[in-house]
Amino acid sequence: MSDTSNTVGVILAGGLARRMGELGKNDKALLALDGRPILAHVIERLRPQVGPMVINANGDPERFAEFGLPVTPDSVEGFAGPLAGVLAGLDWAAAHATDAAWVVSIACDTPFFPTELVNRLKGAVEDEGAELACAASAGRHHPVFGLWPVCLRADLRAALVDEGVRKVDIWTGRHKLAVAEFATAPYDPFFNANRPDDLAEAERMLKESAL
Repeated sequence: MSDTSNTVGVILAGGLARRMGELGKNDKALLALDGRPILAHVIERLRPQVGPMVINANGDPERFAEFGLPVTPDSVEGFAGPLAGVLAGLDWAAAHATDAAWVVSIACDTPFFPTELVNRLKGAVEDEGAELACAASAGRHHPVFGLWPVCLRADLRAALVDEGVRKVDIWTGRHKLAVAEFATAPYDPFFNANRPDDLAEAERMLKESAL
């Protein structure tokens, strides 16, 4: 399942970063890690795994201009959470990547996610005859790291807009979900920089593990 052309990568950067304190006044995705924005690390890791990429973020898209990627905002108002970002990615794929069958979502603050993430998610869907997939580690699901079929775009929009669904698990629970489990040694690949201390920990991980 090495073909990447039918999969759009959407980087979810629309969160409010409340747990970053003063640093959260800036985009979390633009905070520096090893001298580069966290987002640069995420893009570098995602690029070989997908075809087109898009950033999901609200506000002025020009702040992401240096990355050379399209930016698409939520179409559901009120910071409706990661499902709104997934829907934005599905809408973008339907409009701009008409050959794409899948969208894979990635959190913008996770610089170490697996380099084989997309292949493993696609493999889980195939093996289990599922409709969509998410990643897991240490027995915990990571629904933001998901593989979403473009054909469920209208279903997700109805859940968000008509029903007010906000929790990922509520919507995915309506469909057959495959789970791809990832090892956590020597580190959890889904480590995310939610707080200032996490940035320091990420710097340490980079130096000690040559990630």
